[in-house]
Amino acid sequence: MKFFFVVNGKKVKQYMVVVFAAFFAASLAFVGQQQLSVFSSEDGPRAIYKGEDQGNKVSLTFDISWGDKRVTPILDILKDKGVKNCTFFLSAAWAERHPEIVERIVKDGHEVASLGYQYKSYTDWEDKQIKRDILLAQEKIKKVSGKMTSLIRPPNGNFDERVLNISEDLNHTVVHWSIDTKDWKNPGVDRIVTTATNETKAGDIILLHASDSVKQTHKALPTIIDKLRDDGFKFVSVSEMIANTEANSKEVN
Repeated sequence: MKFFFVVNGKKVKQYMVVVFAAFFAASLAFVGQQQLSVFSSEDGPRAIYKGEDQGNKVSLTFDISWGDKRVTPILDILKDKGVKNCTFFLSAAWAERHPEIVERIVKDGHEVASLGYQYKSYTDWEDKQIKRDILLAQEKIKKVSGKMTSLIRPPNGNFDERVLNISEDLNHTVVHWSIDTKDWKNPGVDRIVTTATNETKAGDIILLHASDSVKQTHKALPTIIDKLRDDGFKFVSVSEMIANTEANSKEVN
């Protein structure tokens, strides 16, 4: 049985709860006025899925692993709406094939992060394969973007404690999400908008896609932006969301 840790940080209060004897231990620490929620291993590696709960900040994140038909309309909408600081998680193999799009992502003021190189599930690989893929992706993305990645979203969002440890050893923070729009299923524009906005809270990391498989995301995006702005949210990169935040851990199954 494998366990992960969910973390919330905020100032002053800390407590320990033991559940099911030796299997669970929980602690909640409060640090400053920021809150950070993560999955982590006992020794510290973290997979962040939610950021600080202050300042009405949210992160729009886009995964890209193939195609070039959907990403340009998405970038055009973000530019027209004056939205910068989104985080684009790129398959490095895709980035190699589309350097001009990667250059535009950076030029438009967005953050680039890694989806690995081959876009295959890390949990199916041996340690050496995972390390090789993370480092190769970092090298290739830097070559086309000029940016050194420090954030990684494992392909398909699959990770375990082993992936967390390897990623941290290679100076990468694993980033999950707190809101999954499931836009890759093309469930309808209204459904995507509703999922992205109806229960959004400060600190949420919103998962969207910009691969060619998504046919409705660019249609939903203007309304998503407008609704979130009307609700008082500010768009920030994942790096800004998690900067200067400390956290302790709570073990969960």
